[in-house]
Amino acid sequence: MKKKKQHSQPKKEDKPVTLGDMLNQELMKKLKDTKQELKAEEDKKREEEEQRKKEERRLREKNKSFEELLGESNLNWKEFK
Repeated sequence: MKKKKQHSQPKKEDKPVTLGDMLNQELMKKLKDTKQELKAEEDKKREEEEQRKKEERRLREKNKSFEELLGESNLNWKEFK
């Protein structure tokens, strides 16, 4: 028996097929737009949450009693007696 020689066929550049290659461009654009909208919405919510927390801290500070303010003071009041 003769051994058959296998001719190596020139391979095309093997690129892995990506999801973007399989989907059409219009759908990809819609997905990217949706992603940007969701990110903008998330940033807006985060900013609103920060503003709400700032306002709560401000109100809490505003409504502290004299005793609480005195207790938080760094001064040593015994030196002033």
